[in-house]
Amino acid sequence: MNDIKEIAQLGAAVLRQNAEPISDAHDADTRALIAAMKATLASTQGVGLAAPQIGASLRLVIVASRPTPRYPNAPLMEPTVMINPSFRPLSEAREKDWEGCLSIPGIRARVPRFKDIRIDYSDEQGAFIETVLHDFIARVFQHEFDHLNGLVFLDRVESNRDIFSESEYLKLFS
Repeated sequence: MNDIKEIAQLGAAVLRQNAEPISDAHDADTRALIAAMKATLASTQGVGLAAPQIGASLRLVIVASRPTPRYPNAPLMEPTVMINPSFRPLSEAREKDWEGCLSIPGIRARVPRFKDIRIDYSDEQGAFIETVLHDFIARVFQHEFDHLNGLVFLDRVESNRDIFSESEYLKLFS
């Protein structure tokens, strides 16, 4: 898998930029980026990845929920490529729950997110998709969407007391 890319770490400028829209899902560069993101995500215990995390400031995310040691109760879904995604909450209902990030290893934090959202995006064939996401999958999407806007999950934490080292988190929740 020579498509595996290094994941940008907190402090990398690309993680704080507003990503640019993708104009053509069929463009060779877009196809190569999708392949690299799929390979990179598959090589991790993550459940999602945004293009800025591999150094490409473009509006592309993959949500790929699956049970892993990091997220043992995650629901299983096929990796879903989302080009130029957007969302809106279906209600103001939010839930505070634990998140981690491949770009911020060793840290977990409780982050408030909308429970139910409507999203739209273009898939990797360029077709327009509109769907509703709930709970964990909605959380993963919002986490990845933040990366497209130069935000990381720590920017959403309400209190520093909601930030834990991964080792302390695992002691409490494993």
